[in-house]
Formats: sequence, C-alpha cells, structure tokens
Amino acid sequence: MVGYFNYTVWLTYIALFSGSVGIFFSCTGNPLVGIICLSISGILDLFDGKVAKTKKNRTDDEKKYGIEIDSLTDLVCFGVLPCCIGYAFGMTHLAYCLVFGLFICCGMIRLAYYNVLEGHRQEDGGKPGFLGVPITTSSMTAPLIFIICKLIPSGQQFVFAGYLIVLGLLYVLKIRLPKPNVKAAIILSIVLVIIYTTGVVWVCLK
Repeated sequence: MVGYFNYTVWLTYIALFSGSVGIFFSCTGNPLVGIICLSISGILDLFDGKVAKTKKNRTDDEKKYGIEIDSLTDLVCFGVLPCCIGYAFGMTHLAYCLVFGLFICCGMIRLAYYNVLEGHRQEDGGKPGFLGVPITTSSMTAPLIFIICKLIPSGQQFVFAGYLIVLGLLYVLKIRLPKPNVKAAIILSIVLVIIYTTGVVWVCLK
C-alpha cells in the first residue's frame, strides 16, 4: 500500500473522514451535523502536528507527507465543508457559486503559501507562526455564525455569504499570528466546545 499509516497521521485521516461526513449531511439539508463535524475536524487539526512531532525518528519523506495530507485535509474540511453548510442555509442560487469559489480559492492560496513559508522556516530554524488567518479559523467561527443564523427569521444565506467573503479575504491578508502551543490549544478547544455546545443546544431547543 502507498502512503504512511503510523500514529502520526491518524488524526489527519480521522479529521478528513469527519469533514467528508459533514459535507454529506450538509448537502442533504442538515447543517447542524456539518457544524459538529467541522468542529471535530478543527480540534483534531490543532493536535495532529503536535502528535506527529512526538515521533523522534520521522524521516524527511514522512514529514513532507504529513504536510501534504494536512493541507489537502484542511482544504476539504475548512474550505469545502463551510460552503456546503452555507448551501444548507439556502445559498442555492447560481450567484453563490462565486462566493464559494472565492472562499475555497482563498483557502487554497493560504495553504499553499503557508507550506512554502513553512518549508523555509524548517530549513532556517525560525519560530513557528502564521502569515494570514489560518484556514482552520472556519472551525472556530462557523459555529457562531450557525447560532446567529438560527436566531434570525430570514436572510440566513446572506449572513453566511458575508461571513465566507470576509473570512476568505482574511486568509490572504498579510496578518502575522503566533502559533499556539499545546497548552493554549487545549484551553482554546475546551472553551470553544463549552461555549458553542451551550449555544447550539440553546438555539435548537428554542
């Protein structure tokens, strides 16, 4: 079999599976499951690189492979899935294809550019960080937009379209952000899970 199947890549594989499930349910009219899957993929993405680094004898090919599958997974989970959630919220007009295309294209550019910079950083031994808002930001912000859309009686597709346009542009702006360490990632995950779970349950029970 081609590829690598050790523990360093399993979180990425699971994240991709979660994103694929989210795409299916969103396209069949269930954005809540899509949001849940998006959040799961986001949490897994926070830790996949940190888990991979625990393997001290990783080869260069394994490292490059990890970067490639991480980017491909990110494009599916945090680029395509949010658009499918938007489709479930009524973004079915042909004009919204432009919004989806813009968002996914900006996400792809962001990922490719990050990979180029990350390759130089690893060669030079520089400090980890982000240039441009990370594409995984959609997993942290889309649940909030979901809650807002559930609270308004109409125009949900316009809210979600505006969200995708703004976030897509933030992907390609030269904004420097630090990369969170393990402790910060754990705290962020717990806080977001508590806040969004409470919010989603509340709006669904109204």
